[in-house]
Order: sequence, then structure tokens, then C-alpha cells
Amino acid sequence: MRILSVSSSRAARRQSGDDAAVLAGLGYPSVLDRRMSGFANMGASFTVISILSGCMTMYGFGLATGGPAVIMWGWVGVGLIVLLLGMALAEVTSAYPTSGGLYYMADRLGGPLWAWYTGWFNMLGLIGGIAGIDFGAATFVGAFANLQWGFTPTPEKTMLIFAAILLLHALLNVAGINLVALLNKVSVWWHIGGVALIVGCLMLAPAQHQSAAFVFGHFNNDTGWGNGLFVGALGLLLAQYTFCGYDASSHLSEETKQAQISAPQGMVRSIWISLIAGFVLLFGLTSAIQDYVGTQKTSTGVPPAQIFLDVAGVGWAKALLLVVIVAQLFCGNAETAAASRMVFAFSRDGAVPGSSLWRRTSTRTKTPVAAVWLSVGVALLLAAPSLISPTAYSAVTAINVLGITPAYAIPVYLRLRAGDRFQPGPWNLGRWHKPVGVTAVIWVAFVTVLFCLPQVSPVTVDSFNYAPIVLALVMFAAWILWTTKGRRTYKIPDVGNRTAHAALSDEVV
Repeated sequence: MRILSVSSSRAARRQSGDDAAVLAGLGYPSVLDRRMSGFANMGASFTVISILSGCMTMYGFGLATGGPAVIMWGWVGVGLIVLLLGMALAEVTSAYPTSGGLYYMADRLGGPLWAWYTGWFNMLGLIGGIAGIDFGAATFVGAFANLQWGFTPTPEKTMLIFAAILLLHALLNVAGINLVALLNKVSVWWHIGGVALIVGCLMLAPAQHQSAAFVFGHFNNDTGWGNGLFVGALGLLLAQYTFCGYDASSHLSEETKQAQISAPQGMVRSIWISLIAGFVLLFGLTSAIQDYVGTQKTSTGVPPAQIFLDVAGVGWAKALLLVVIVAQLFCGNAETAAASRMVFAFSRDGAVPGSSLWRRTSTRTKTPVAAVWLSVGVALLLAAPSLISPTAYSAVTAINVLGITPAYAIPVYLRLRAGDRFQPGPWNLGRWHKPVGVTAVIWVAFVTVLFCLPQVSPVTVDSFNYAPIVLALVMFAAWILWTTKGRRTYKIPDVGNRTAHAALSDEVV
């Protein structure tokens, strides 16, 4: 497969042209600060994927839902299909590099109604991602505090830690894109170095290690469901949840240099690097399990922490937990940046109630400050049910997947439907767009249905998967907003209209 990339085509670099001119051609003035390099853009998506966040926080779920066999083979299978989805989406991103990302693509290719629902899917998924990432980080902070000070991570205490992390990420984001870009660059090396350190410690420790047959073949089912195939399918949530967020490159494209090439390239690179590094991480963790049941029922509340304890001892366990926690903080910060840009862009086109507030940018940092605060505020509300239900975290991760994954597929489907009417950007798949796109759309349809299903049997108030209910409520609210107001207020500018939305450049605070 020959895929156009910046490293292999100088013509593509010339074709991408001036970023401001490209954006003006899409109808928008440049009001954000375009200082992000291609590496920093890739770092945003790689950081949001964050194998040290997704893999670690969902590892206990994987142990119960299929066990090592599903964890390892599911990672490879899901990762390869997501790579195809990312490539298909990257092609459309190259043609439409705006902060609106997916909904803008859907509007250009399918019309306003497609864009409306794509935008609400995308916004729910991104904000759900903030909730899932930062709540996962809060559980790891609680585990570290348990080892260090004997702290008991109750739901109430975990929620307070979660709120503090959300506050930190809001403050970092309102400080400006330069700080966000710097943190994204550091995050790439922190993640890669962190995986090397964790796996190296686990593999070199004198403790007994599991056989390859166990790592790649042991199946475990603690869900209460009797159908092993269904349980194995549910277990794919670990990988699918982790492989979310690579659209961050698209949402940060208006702040990225050579965006028509850098943004799609950043999306694809973030996926395949995460696929390789994540496989190494999961292999190291799984092969180091000493007591399967003890790992699941650890008093720390975090199964990977128990593995660290059993293999490396208390001192190293705390050090490795700190590595993971810092990576998770990087991840949540990048997700907050992506989500806030989505809120900003959707408000810029009149789609969000109170749009005139959420689309404002700071005169000092050119950052959508109000959109940042809205994003973290809604994330706090999404995670609130964890105070009541012990399975709420899995539901929050399912909200992320259910919201954002369909939003990924809609522009790809519309690009397939458009055929030769689609004008590709400098990064494109050529004749491979059809098989890649069809495979991606079919996969998204499958996982969307799968993750609406109950994850534990019997289904009770505590174990109920409320993610589809949240999704349905948001879609119903989106329909109400569309019929009552959205069809009149939502509008993206005409292509090539350089004066449209020019008034937005004056909306600064």
C-alpha cells in the first residue's frame, strides 16, 4: 500500500500551501495561535491514546472479561483495524484541516444534519474521554497514596482527587497552546521511556514469569455470562477504549504548521506507535502476574499496582506507579485540549447553546478559555455516578467509545459515498480508500452495538451499563435542539468565503 506522506513527497508539501490561506478557503479566519509542529501534533494524539492510561486503567476489566488471551490478541486485532480507520479518517482530515474536525468533514460531504449529529457524537466522546482518563488517573493516585501513606481510596475521596486533576488540566490549557505543545512533546518520550522502564523491571525481576501459553492462551470469565464468544467480544473494550482520541490531531490542526500533512500524518503515526508499544506493555504486565485472583482483588484498587508489588517490591512499585500517573496526567491534558477545541469550533458555527460564550478566545493566549472550563465541568458530571455504582468507570469508558467511534466512521462513510466528487488533500490513500474505508465502517458498526450491551450478569442497578442511556439522552437532546433552534442557528461558512465568520476574530476576552 502506497500512502502519501510528508517524508516521501515534496510535492505534497508544496500542495498544502499556506496554512492561513487553506483555512480561509474553508471559510474561517485564523484566530488561534498556529505554533504547533508536526511532532507536537502527533504527540497530542499519541498522548490521548496513552497506552499508560488506557491499558493500565482498563487492565482489571480485561482480566475479568476474557483474560490474557483476549487482552493480547484483542490488542493486535483491534489495533490493526483502528489503524485502517485512522488512515481513512486521516485522508479526509487532509482535505479539511479545521478545529471542527469530524463534524466539519461531515457537513462538507453530507450536509448540515449529518454534521449536527456527528458533532454531538464527537463532543460527547471527547468530553467522556476527559472523564475516563482523569478518573482513571485518580484511581492510580489513590493506589499510590495507599502504598505510601495507607490511604483508603473510597469513592468520595477518589472523586475529590478526580476534581483536582480536572482543575489542573483546565489551568494548564488556559495558559496557552505553547505549554500544551511542549507537554505533548515531552509526553511522547515519557510514554516510550515509561513502557521501557516498566517492562524492563517486570521482565528482569527474579520473580517467576508466566509461560507464553498462559499469556496468549489463558481465557478467564468473571462476567457471569456463559457465552465465551460474547465475553471475548466484550473484552475488546480495553483495546478499543485505548485506541480513541487520535482525532486530537485534527482538532488541533488550526494551531499546527503544514496542517494538511502534519495532522493526518500525526493521526496515523500515533496509532501504529501505540500499537507496538502497547503490545510490549501488555505482554510485560501479563507475563509478570504472580497471583491472578490476588491481582484482581488487590487492596490498592489497581491490578497493575499489585503486579508491581508482587514482582518488584514496594519501593519500585511506587516508582512505577508515579511513571504511570504522570503519563495519565499528560493524557488528560491533551484530551482537554482536543475537547475544548471541538467545543470552540462547534460553538463557532452556532451549534452549542450559549455559543457566543464558548467560542470566545483570550486576547493574551488565543485560547478558547470558556470552552476549556465547560469541557472539564461536563466531564465532572459524567463521572459523578461512580459515587453510587462500582461499575460506573466501565460505563464512562463505554461513553467515550460510543460517542467518539461512530463520529470517526461518519466522515469515512460519507467520503465513500461521495466517490470521485471528493477532492483529496495532499495526504491520501489513492485507490486504497475503498477497501480501507469499508472495513473501517463495518468495524465501527459492530463495536457500537457491542458496547451498548450489558457487561455483567445478572444485570442490577449497580452493574447496569448506563452508557447507552447517556448516549440516547444526548442524541435526543441534539434532536430537540436541531428542531427548535439548530436548523436556524447552525451554519458553516461557504467554501472559499474568506469574509465569513470574520466577526469571530473580534470575539476575544
